[in-house]
Amino acid sequence: MQPLSAARLFEDTRERLQLAWLAGEEHGRRELDGARIQRSSQGLIGHLNLIHPNWIQVLSPTELQHLEAQGAEERLRALGALASADTFCVLVTEAGALPAEFAEFARTRKIPVLGSPLPSTQVMWILRPYLSRALAESTQMHGVLLDVLDMGVLITGASGVGKSELALELVSRGHGLVADDVVDVYRIAPHIIEGRCPPMLKDFLEVRGLGMLDIRTIFGETAVRVKKNVKLIVELQRASHDPSAGVERLPLRPDEQVVLGVPVRKVILPVAAGRNLAVLTEAAVRSFVLELRGIDSTQAFIRRQQDSMTGGEAD
Repeated sequence: MQPLSAARLFEDTRERLQLAWLAGEEHGRRELDGARIQRSSQGLIGHLNLIHPNWIQVLSPTELQHLEAQGAEERLRALGALASADTFCVLVTEAGALPAEFAEFARTRKIPVLGSPLPSTQVMWILRPYLSRALAESTQMHGVLLDVLDMGVLITGASGVGKSELALELVSRGHGLVADDVVDVYRIAPHIIEGRCPPMLKDFLEVRGLGMLDIRTIFGETAVRVKKNVKLIVELQRASHDPSAGVERLPLRPDEQVVLGVPVRKVILPVAAGRNLAVLTEAAVRSFVLELRGIDSTQAFIRRQQDSMTGGEAD
């Protein structure tokens, strides 16, 4: 989890928010730590609040007019409260003028002050999803992330088991590649894991014997995705010669893998000669979609079997 600096916040959102530095540009290295935010009860972003202060304090004309009406002593008290709350930055919206006290506050307390001509509600709509992603808890996983039937599927397994070959087959069938080999995963919400591709590997898929393939160039723009929420993990396992070992033939309970504290549905596919893993992966996705809609094929079969047995005993 990388800290977010005020300078990076400015650069990343400057065009969308039409941002400008009002004061404290020299303090752009001031950082917002995602781990610290998760441990804190302090709000991430919101209108000026001195009782429950936010890390990013938004000043719209309403707040500025209120402060102006309070007088110099009250404004100084408010600025002292902001400083003691460890405010990350102040954002003035709707092209509001920066009071002289705030310029001095930014200089002495080393707090950046940014300005945007957009309404405060629009600024917060844009910043909240950006901040949730920029400060999200993250890690890296080994595998291939794809968009299969509009669902994020992470293919995992031992090196050389055929993950990239399966990914290439799925892409050729019209599905989309997100990342190969290394997947950056982020917990952007309590129950949402988002997968992205490291910039170095963007659009590329490594296949043994073929080398690096530029999927965007070979298959077109629709064959790649920028990011995808991870909903299903498909683990490839080499088939065992021992019939008693390996994957349970009729699992009664769905398997899961915990990623950054979030349970993700997992399916294990044995790899053996003659098995069409692309078709099996698509079938796993379709089956999972049905389960999300309340249709469980395994439980339906068990109920049919039980009904048959009960009917037989009754006769």
